[in-house]
Amino acid sequence: MVLAQTGAEVRATLRNGEQLLLTLIIPVLLLVGFSAAPLVNVGGGPRVDFITPGVLALAVMSTAFTGQAIATGFERRYGVLKRLGATPLSRTGLMLSKTLAVIAVEVFQVVVISAVALALGWRPAGSPAAALLLILLGTAAFSGLGLLMAGTLRAEATLAGANLVYLVLLGCGGVVFPLSVFPDSVEPLLELLPITALTGGLRSVLSDGTGLPLGAVLVLAAWAVLTLGLASRTFRWE
Repeated sequence: MVLAQTGAEVRATLRNGEQLLLTLIIPVLLLVGFSAAPLVNVGGGPRVDFITPGVLALAVMSTAFTGQAIATGFERRYGVLKRLGATPLSRTGLMLSKTLAVIAVEVFQVVVISAVALALGWRPAGSPAAALLLILLGTAAFSGLGLLMAGTLRAEATLAGANLVYLVLLGCGGVVFPLSVFPDSVEPLLELLPITALTGGLRSVLSDGTGLPLGAVLVLAAWAVLTLGLASRTFRWE
């Protein structure tokens, strides 16, 4: 039952034009555009090496947070979650299905984005296992934030809020613009954001070839524990 519901969740995501735009097309366009054109100063080295980790982090955020928050918010509004919760598939099974669906979509995103980046000249370094751990922690952190929003706000407020947060984090999370463009007094605060931790961590591993960045791991783990804990306490199914 969990696998069947996971398949349904994945198909619904891929058939939704708006979600497909958010989760795949926008990240690929950002990757190609900012890698090919000198729109921002990213320092030394190939531009694609700087942009690709940020776009991978953006893809995780778009699926685990924005897409999941909006979809779950409207499912709650229209009573879909209530009806599914009354089926033999338990509520725990339903949440597991949603989690597996997010991971499945992310695998597809990583494959497509990595293929495009490699075609643009990207040469990743570092440990794939470290990058995978960062992505899993980022997924947990953003999923908790998305479920917290979807389970407490009205669907329309979730739609507006999730898109607003997406745009804000895209602009100030180090995805395509280095944190050095912001005032020195703001940088320490930006580094505590989950998107900044995920972007910086992936960039350290995949671009600089360093080991697992413990600072990024701690920030993402803290966000995951906080948001998932709050979501489990406040989520309303109807």
